[in-house]
Amino acid sequence: MHTLTEENYLKAIYRIYESTGDSVSTTAIAEKLQINAASVTDMFKKLGQQKLVVYEKSRGVKPTDKGKKVALQILRKHRLWETFMVEKLKFSWDEVHEVAEQLEHVHSDILIERLDQLLGYPKFDPHGDPIPDKNGKLPAQVSILLSQGKIGHPYRISGVSENTDAFLKYLNKIGLAPGSHVSIVEIEEFDGSMKLSIDNKKEIILSRQAAENLSVVS
Repeated sequence: MHTLTEENYLKAIYRIYESTGDSVSTTAIAEKLQINAASVTDMFKKLGQQKLVVYEKSRGVKPTDKGKKVALQILRKHRLWETFMVEKLKFSWDEVHEVAEQLEHVHSDILIERLDQLLGYPKFDPHGDPIPDKNGKLPAQVSILLSQGKIGHPYRISGVSENTDAFLKYLNKIGLAPGSHVSIVEIEEFDGSMKLSIDNKKEIILSRQAAENLSVVS
């Protein structure tokens, strides 16, 4: 069993590694977890001793297969709890992240199995993120960033990479959420902002920064 701090590190390392495919630097983790670099280095060494990461002083760390397995189980618990809170407790999708951050550290396999069963074995959480199964396998989904989309092509919002309260509240305000059907009407050459049609009902202007934090599938 791993400590809460170790689990938070492993989850952060895994998420950065999956998005970049490269070693995760001390600086990247220090910024993500908002802690000093010396503490990160100490934890990298500790995780390395446990064979959860491969640590290279000059480059940072990469998760081992063992480390990935632990990280995926943490993500599984986090995303199942978010789904439970939205579907069963009627929280809004922008309210559940912080509570799930606490619940993801519950160490009870049977509780998580029962939770998964109760929810009908969901594949994706309320933010559109894939939920690993009990073996750590992720459901297949080919997505792109909305900022990479083409004008006139229909898309469905499949995920949100920015989970801050401010961003999620902004999406609620403009009527965007995972599952929304959108198409790009126009892209502004100057700043990359776009005019977006939502569910064929209304049009909005979306900044490039927002579009870079939304995943879509065709």
